Amino acid sequence: MAASTVNVESIRGLLDDCLTKLGFEVYPLKVGWYNSLLPATLHLSYPDDTLAMVVLSTPAMFEQAFLPFMEQRGCRGLSDPIDQCVRQCVTSAVSQCFPEQKVDVRFDYELLPSRKPKFLAQTAAHVSGATFYYQQSDVTDQPWAGKKMYGVCVHPRFGGWFAIRALLVFGDVTVGSELVQPLPPDCVPSREARIQLLEAFNFHWQDWSYRDIVPPVQTYSEKQKDYFLTPPAQRSSLLKAWGFLQSEDDQPDPTSDTQSPANGHG
Repeated sequence: MAASTVNVESIRGLLDDCLTKLGFEVYPLKVGWYNSLLPATLHLSYPDDTLAMVVLSTPAMFEQAFLPFMEQRGCRGLSDPIDQCVRQCVTSAVSQCFPEQKVDVRFDYELLPSRKPKFLAQTAAHVSGATFYYQQSDVTDQPWAGKKMYGVCVHPRFGGWFAIRALLVFGDVTVGSELVQPLPPDCVPSREARIQLLEAFNFHWQDWSYRDIVPPVQTYSEKQKDYFLTPPAQRSSLLKAWGFLQSEDDQPDPTSDTQSPANGHG
């Protein structure tokens, strides 16, 4: 099924209608843009002109999706509550918007049998133009003397106060030259600021200072900060204190996905 730019925007619009009110953002990309930056072992096994959408969560997701999810449904089984909430929001939107469509939904916490991630979230966000993925190679005259520095994405509006959650691949939708690859916004252009960002992310990530490398229009609420600052193993106790979780004696839902590796990142 061939799609024009109009159809790409209509697909994005349908997802936006479902997900924006829950604190998510959606950005289109072509599989070829993503694959061109990666070795063959990490490629998505779709033609280059296949349409995909990357889904980000903004600071609003916690109050607009997660807390209502916990209040209405609660956490089932052993997997991470945030992951369960995101899975429900995204899969519900996809099934509602595209009931007849073939959509390969991949979440940031999922691994292939090879233990490789199902998609590289930061690369997908970068090629979609949603965020700029700042890496060690983006710093000239590096001061780290051969030390490995992990890269980090920065959002032009939220700085580091966001997360990349999912990739949707529309296996039977192809797009042509009408969909032009956008340049991601380079909101940390100077060498000095890039050094500051990568050092804050690699050496002091616990204090979250890297998230404020650009002035954010919104940050996490105090409640959300409390949640993500709590070690994952202790979050169930925090949720119980908030009145969201039942006692440990209650049986988990046998239909829940208890095999998902919990990451609990924000």
